[in-house]
Amino acid sequence: MSARIFLLVLAALCSLAPHASARQPNIVFFLADDLGRQDLGTYGSKFYETPNLDKMAAEGAKFTDAYAACPVCSPSRASILTGQWPQRTGITDYIGAAQPENWKRNTALLPAPYSDRLALNAPTLAKSLKKAGYATFFSGKWHLGPEGFWPENQGFEINLGGIDKGGPYGGNKYFSPYGNPRLTDGPAGEHLPDRLASEAAKFMESRKDVPFLVYFPFYDVHTPLMAREDLKQKYLKKKQDMGLKAEWGHEHTRDVRLVQEHAVYAGMVEAMDQAVGKVLAKLDALGLRENTIVIFTSDNGGLSTSEGSPTSNLPLRGGKGWMYEGGIREPLIIRWPAVVKAGSVISAPVSSPDFFPTLMEAAGAQPESGQKMDGVSLVPVLKGGSLAERALFWHYPHYGNQGGAPGAAIRRGDWKLIEWFEDQRLELYNVKEDIGEMHDLAGTHPELVEKLHVELRAMQKDTGSIFPKANPNFRVDLPSGRGAGKPKAK
Repeated sequence: MSARIFLLVLAALCSLAPHASARQPNIVFFLADDLGRQDLGTYGSKFYETPNLDKMAAEGAKFTDAYAACPVCSPSRASILTGQWPQRTGITDYIGAAQPENWKRNTALLPAPYSDRLALNAPTLAKSLKKAGYATFFSGKWHLGPEGFWPENQGFEINLGGIDKGGPYGGNKYFSPYGNPRLTDGPAGEHLPDRLASEAAKFMESRKDVPFLVYFPFYDVHTPLMAREDLKQKYLKKKQDMGLKAEWGHEHTRDVRLVQEHAVYAGMVEAMDQAVGKVLAKLDALGLRENTIVIFTSDNGGLSTSEGSPTSNLPLRGGKGWMYEGGIREPLIIRWPAVVKAGSVISAPVSSPDFFPTLMEAAGAQPESGQKMDGVSLVPVLKGGSLAERALFWHYPHYGNQGGAPGAAIRRGDWKLIEWFEDQRLELYNVKEDIGEMHDLAGTHPELVEKLHVELRAMQKDTGSIFPKANPNFRVDLPSGRGAGKPKAK
């Protein structure tokens, strides 16, 4: 065979497998903490300013019906990393919540026990991607177990800031010195979200020649409520200019904020958006935009009924800690220029376990042998296709700090069934027509209630869900352990 013919044959063979030598996509995953779906401009906020995330949505896909796997943080975080419903990992409440043997609140039920760490043999996104040749980096909040169970023990090569705590509670909290054993202090007054973004940018530059996973779960906008002074003053002025004031409604035993006007919280949201912008700008500078999957979402709904109640989730009902949409429906933006059509709006219901199989498919990676995955890959819908209808599932057998009660829920199609364990009450909503869950239709659709309830029970059995038990110390003549005083407006 002549050299010319050989080269022609070689070129033809290469053309038959154009992706064989293509580099795997980089992955940047932003996870906000306690950020409500309505807290971004692209989702309708008129008070908070999020120009970088709004631009990211315009350049990628915005999901309208995205959910967290739990109305509080640790379970959702475990679900994202494992591709499983939280019930399979055993982490069904935020780590640090009282176990049933230590329960002191006057409630009808004792919360179910839960695991206080992500098992070291758990399959994680970082472990699987690392095996597939990815460099793995973590910066931010972990909250999935004590030392020995931190990011560096779960597949991440570098861990900056990830410890057992659920918030930045050491040192000067959101400002240096941080008092964090996995993050060196910066200059006095350095702001945590900006520092973590800078570290992520440095890592990307150092690994620009290999595929990488940057997992950036923010501490923001979790309490303590602290903002840079310049941003606080900006939003105090904006609040005055817009003529906004605090307004309150009622959700069971709690007051619920109805207007977004909290200046400190607004400053935290914008600082988080600026950190996202810094990382995205670095991708551009490195020439990595086209082949990088960028995901932004949140771990549970916005805090509207407790701890300062800094945001409003309207038109969604409730907030963090509640089984209503305000507690579980999240912002979700995915930008992947090589695949996703700019400006896409996707209405398919999706949830936290879906990220693992999505990124496995995108990376051409394989999960662990025999690994159970509850999510489905979103690659087809990102390419403009559709997803088969399926049920999404929640089981939260605990009392959070925000007034919610132990319960479970299932969504199939436009219908959502909620079961409250205190009194076995069932509520049914059409969340497409009634996104605010104002009209309980359980009484008019008994057959649908029964059908969804049977499916919910099957999912609980399949995942080994644990239920709360009656509290022998409960007294009906004393105030409910779900109540709280009205927060002061700020």
